[in-house]
Amino acid sequence: MTETKNEIRVARNHKDRLFRMIFREKKELLSLYNAVNGTSYTNAEELEIVTLENAIYMNMKNDLAFIMDSYLNLYEHQSTYSPNMPLQGQVNHRDLYRNTLIKIPTPRFLVFYNGSEEQAEKKYLRLSDAFQKSMDDPDLELVVTMLNINLGKNRKLLEQCQTLKEYAIYVKKVRTYAKSMKNVEEAVDRAVMECINEGILREFLLQNRKEAVEMSIFEYDKEKEEKKLRKAEYEYGREQGREEGRIEGQRSGRTHLLTLISQMSAGEDADKVTQLTDPEVLEAMMKKYGIE
Repeated sequence: MTETKNEIRVARNHKDRLFRMIFREKKELLSLYNAVNGTSYTNAEELEIVTLENAIYMNMKNDLAFIMDSYLNLYEHQSTYSPNMPLQGQVNHRDLYRNTLIKIPTPRFLVFYNGSEEQAEKKYLRLSDAFQKSMDDPDLELVVTMLNINLGKNRKLLEQCQTLKEYAIYVKKVRTYAKSMKNVEEAVDRAVMECINEGILREFLLQNRKEAVEMSIFEYDKEKEEKKLRKAEYEYGREQGREEGRIEGQRSGRTHLLTLISQMSAGEDADKVTQLTDPEVLEAMMKKYGIE
């Protein structure tokens, strides 16, 4: 990132996320795990972090992966809803050539969603939803649980993990100020200062202010760009639907016109057939039915 007096520019290849940075410490991650699972573990050293720090696939970075109580937990954070989240799950490579069954931690896939698009508090996303041919009992399945962590959603979860609640408050402040202020840099700076003064993520923001500002600007810009893309896709799809409807209307009108000719021919009404097949009459009828 390069910084001037009145401007902050964010590197566009920035891969990390604020959510991941906040919960990279075992203490905070254990608190989140307890809140999600209704447990009360206190020894953070029992949690084994297995996040692949340098693993990037399809321009996506592995967020949080850890083993706790014989479960392999893969946590992702998303500010944009996508039904393709089950495609993002990853498990560690194992030796597949032993002649005995290898026991592995039971995987759990969670996505913490805090985008501006309205979503349910909890949603199950299945890999099989993407299959071109649906099956009642697919040979391969993967289920991702999406939890909405926006303020007002999953209140019990947010109350049980104070850091997660404060993160949700911070994100809301950034979005609120970004709507009313001239640029997102000023909005993020105001949100950071306000949160520090109110004791929200205070220690984290004091220690990591520069990085937090960078990430927040990047994530907000990325979310805004994705919204624009989705809107463009929607408009394109709607226009395509209109065009398909127009073509279908022409087909229907042409069929109706040919049916009239056929019916009158079958009734041997020569005068009407001659009149209808007259070029000028046909042109008028085609205009009536929108036929090109």
